[in-house]
Amino acid sequence: MSINIDDLASDLGFTTGGKGAEGPTWLPEPDRQDRRYTVISVDDHIVEPPDTFEGRLPAKLADRAPKIVERDDGAEVWVYDGQEFPNVGFNAVVGRPVLEYSFEPSRFDEMRRGAWDIHHRIKDMDLAGIYASLNFPSFLPGFAGQRLQLTTSDQELALASVRAWNDWHLEEWAGAYPDRIIPCQIPWLLDPELGAAEIRRNAERGFKAVTFSEAPQKLGLPSLHTGHWDPIMRACAETGTVVNLHIGSSGTSPATADDAPPDTVGVLFFGYAMFAAVDWLYSMLPVRYPDLKICLSEGGIGWVAGLMDRLDHMLSYHDMYGTWTKDIGLTPAEVLKRNFWFCAVEDQSSFALRDRIGVENILLESDYPHCDSTWPNTQAVIESEIGGLPEADVRRFTWQNASELYRFPVPAEVQADPNAF
Repeated sequence: MSINIDDLASDLGFTTGGKGAEGPTWLPEPDRQDRRYTVISVDDHIVEPPDTFEGRLPAKLADRAPKIVERDDGAEVWVYDGQEFPNVGFNAVVGRPVLEYSFEPSRFDEMRRGAWDIHHRIKDMDLAGIYASLNFPSFLPGFAGQRLQLTTSDQELALASVRAWNDWHLEEWAGAYPDRIIPCQIPWLLDPELGAAEIRRNAERGFKAVTFSEAPQKLGLPSLHTGHWDPIMRACAETGTVVNLHIGSSGTSPATADDAPPDTVGVLFFGYAMFAAVDWLYSMLPVRYPDLKICLSEGGIGWVAGLMDRLDHMLSYHDMYGTWTKDIGLTPAEVLKRNFWFCAVEDQSSFALRDRIGVENILLESDYPHCDSTWPNTQAVIESEIGGLPEADVRRFTWQNASELYRFPVPAEVQADPNAF
């Protein structure tokens, strides 16, 4: 069973949080954290600022570009092709008490400025001791760019908007601090051949990754098993573009009974990472394209070793299903270890299984500015989780794996000293 994330966001009773009558409460400004580690966070989020699309669409489409308007009730909403999209911040709640966490904020002045201002983002990264970060889109584009494409029937407008977002991200967001932000594009989903051409064009421009849907069939698109997406995946494999699968990029979240308390959705939100790993693995995409790199974002790592055990258990049943044939040469668990990377937020007990998961396959994230974020205590959280592990393993988790996966070099002085930036 699953639940639509847009439905969650519009359900005012889903949480008891939210701003008070006097507006949001701001916690005291945190002190700069002690830096024990050089850190690359591979999952943070952008709240697109109001000027994201300004001047970036062709002249004939300029007046139809996504824009922010203020409603009579004071909320700021995106307007795109005649439709309103609320929840500007979509849970951009860092800096506020947990009692106020909700699907707010709906105004830019109700969120910490680092959520949408790159210069303040860098200041917040400095404060928490995060050297570099990979950033996903927020509510308007959707985690995989799907909302810009599936909410309009005008494909020319949709393509122009996707390209505008990518141009803005490369030039204004990552481009403002190229040594601190890993460029991640949104894909063109409505034509795989054109989508592949965009991957190649963007790779030449400096993009290192693409955020894709974990389960495109849930968006009404062809599934991974149809061969439909092969041109895009081939382009990613050949250009070294990492395919990031962020939970929720299917537009849904795992759920239990209709009348279960909302906590169950929060607890199970990671679950689609495991589902996605199995689906992508058995789609044979990583078999057909052995250089394909797939990173499962915000799904944690606690389930990975158990999945590997289950995959090994299933070896004796391969002849019954006829999917994973002997000529592949590798077992499913071996392909999982070769082609997939996994991101830890707070998974302390799971690091004991790091050799089974793969020391080279584990990355860290801070999830700024969402409610799961470890900001501003990221350094302390890392210390509590992996501080006692071998130095070589800690180095891999904190920055080296991410640097290698995304081809994002870290200066020698920053490698050696987390206070060097």
